[in-house]
Amino acid sequence: MDEFQLELENRIKNLMWTVSGDYGLEFKPDLQAFARSKYIALYDGIKQGAFAKFFNREEYSLYLVKKIYLHAMEAPLMNLAQLCIEFAVSGKIMKEREGVSSIRKKACEDVLEKDFNHLQENAAGRLKISLFKEILSGFEPAPARQRRWMDMAESLDQAENTMDIIKVTDQLYNEVVDPYFERQHGNLEKVLAVTLEELAEFSWQDYLDEEALNGSLETYLDKVSENMTSLDQMGPEENQGEKDPEEQKKRVLVVDEKALQKMYSYVERNYGKTFLKESEEKRLNYLLCRGIHGDCSLYFTKGILKGPVLRNYQYEYARKQKDKNLYEYYDNHRLVKNNIRILTEMLKKTLVMRDESEEALSDRGIVIPSRLWRIGRTKDAKVFKRELHAEDSSFVVDVLIDASGSQRSRQGQVAIQAYILSEALSNVEIPHRVMSFCTFWDYTILHQFREYDSDRKENANIFEYITSSNNRDGLAIKAAGHGLLARDEEHKILIVLSDGRPYDVILNRPNARNPQPYHGKYAVQDTGFEVRKLRNQGVCVLGVFAGEEKDLAAEKKIFGKDFAYIRNISGFSPVVGRYLMKQLEKDI
Repeated sequence: MDEFQLELENRIKNLMWTVSGDYGLEFKPDLQAFARSKYIALYDGIKQGAFAKFFNREEYSLYLVKKIYLHAMEAPLMNLAQLCIEFAVSGKIMKEREGVSSIRKKACEDVLEKDFNHLQENAAGRLKISLFKEILSGFEPAPARQRRWMDMAESLDQAENTMDIIKVTDQLYNEVVDPYFERQHGNLEKVLAVTLEELAEFSWQDYLDEEALNGSLETYLDKVSENMTSLDQMGPEENQGEKDPEEQKKRVLVVDEKALQKMYSYVERNYGKTFLKESEEKRLNYLLCRGIHGDCSLYFTKGILKGPVLRNYQYEYARKQKDKNLYEYYDNHRLVKNNIRILTEMLKKTLVMRDESEEALSDRGIVIPSRLWRIGRTKDAKVFKRELHAEDSSFVVDVLIDASGSQRSRQGQVAIQAYILSEALSNVEIPHRVMSFCTFWDYTILHQFREYDSDRKENANIFEYITSSNNRDGLAIKAAGHGLLARDEEHKILIVLSDGRPYDVILNRPNARNPQPYHGKYAVQDTGFEVRKLRNQGVCVLGVFAGEEKDLAAEKKIFGKDFAYIRNISGFSPVVGRYLMKQLEKDI
């Protein structure tokens, strides 16, 4: 059998080398694919050679690795990559070798016969079915959106260089698989900007087979290069056959201590050291990360610039973003100062009204000589006066800002608005805390810019605001509320700036516990529950919505009547100022 496999491997290699014209090309034939279908295996070998001949294998595989590094899901991305390569090289190689056309059709027939049921389960698979049917029949009817995606893939027969394929692959992934990817993680420019240093620092071991001894970037690049031309490459779950539903329900995911430590270390390097003691961090995670957040962790930090582990790319990126935020502040310095003054005066006026007193007749207090004659002569024997003050109560405010990738385009403006609010609260001596939140892997990162009773100079830390990754709003609000409820002040107020779209979907991430995908109705209901729970505990919660109009309905479900829609981030501090005044005036 070994001799047969060796002969088969050599035949496929010779086929690829002949097509590519490069006899030094490294390639490992997929003999398992040959067992499934000899036509699939042969056609894969032809495509490997053709792609190496007409395009740059290294450039394309590096793009795929960078996309995966920025949280793209590996299996659907690879499936789309295989489709794009198929249409980029098939026309070119069939012009040179007419016999390839029949092998191609038989390979497509085998894929549809063997994998049809699996392919129907997701959008990328259904796209593959339509395209393969079109290869076989000449034209396949499809809905308008599906037709557009098919046309995008088929247009690659005119691709002149590797970048043409990369652009279509990226667009297809962002539309077919993850419509929120660009908003959460960045566009193609951001993907291509990922450096080799970042990729090399990352551990790719969990993307590789257990037999792989080396989890380096080079090893993973080799794997991607081999798989990206495979016609029937499936997601990991599809290659494992059907599983018993009861067995799936009882699945227990074990993450060893070494893997957890590796993940924690990575978070520490990219977001800065935590300011909590280990015992306090464990206590908070035990208390708050329960239920649907049971596979998550909280990570409190003052930012990578305040607590760096090393001066890596993320540190330099955070430093540059802080400079950009400050430049935007200096460009609008007078306007910012004026807004701080206006908001401060609004709050001061309301607080003065709370301090005003009025005199009233009473049965105790300071004697009024002119009323002494009433004693014994009238039932109205009130001969004293008292000063009545408005309720002497204290306030505390928490400001929680969405720092997910959706805010990337307006980081400077968000920082400025939060700074205006913080300065005004400092001017009227209302204790307040300002934090941002995002989710990276299993961790919800809470970046604390200032603590409740910090000196006002801490307000400048807000310009270290930086965005990345996803947002698990429910857990972030729960964590902020926990700190707020521990305060002694009678009136507690939580201000949340968000885009109304909780989104934390992490599939098959290295060393991760992979909590249940958190998005859509499921995430909105959880976030709304945490908001209502805080209100029932006496916390006033205001949601400030700075997202797209189509997400307004979700924001209303989360925050109810106490939410404000701002079309421009510059409206944040005035809206919050009016809400604070309303809360301060309640008992006057």
